[in-house]
Amino acid sequence: MTRRTLGRAALGAYRFTVRARAKGFSLLSSGAFASFGSHSVLQPPIRIEGEGRIAVGSDVFVGSGAWLQVIDGPEGEGFIEIGDGTSLAGGSVLSSAAGIRLGRRVLFARHVYVADHRHAFADGERAVIDQGIEQVMPVTIGDGAWLGENVVVGPGVTIGRGAVVGANAVVLDDVPDRAVAVGAPARIVRRLEPE
Repeated sequence: MTRRTLGRAALGAYRFTVRARAKGFSLLSSGAFASFGSHSVLQPPIRIEGEGRIAVGSDVFVGSGAWLQVIDGPEGEGFIEIGDGTSLAGGSVLSSAAGIRLGRRVLFARHVYVADHRHAFADGERAVIDQGIEQVMPVTIGDGAWLGENVVVGPGVTIGRGAVVGANAVVLDDVPDRAVAVGAPARIVRRLEPE
């Protein structure tokens, strides 16, 4: 056997092991979720809190190092809905105290952060971690949207169908359907042709 053949065999075995581990974990943990569609995969290691209020559609992929968190907000319980065919690359975070809805076939690059709340920090006498949360407002990301690497989406934002958000953008205002937004804070730089 040549070195190249051995290398290919080793990578094939590694890929099989990673896929089998992720599929096995997904199958075993799926019953703990509000709903969990067929052929969906959560790739360990992954941090999950509030799984009983997380609905995962079919054919969803959530990469390793992701964090799906649902907490109690001031107005009640948060939730997360992930639409069919959506793919969240590794290191992505969804943190909900009100509600986060991802449409069908949404694409996240690595390290996208979406929260429907922010930490309170007005009291200079207490650590931020002890001040709770504020600005709790639901977030919606429409079907077919694409968020680039390191995008941050804040409370109350709606990102429209087929919208594109460039890498490192901080989205604090709505992005219309089929628009391209970039920057911190994000601004619309162009509209895409109609579908």
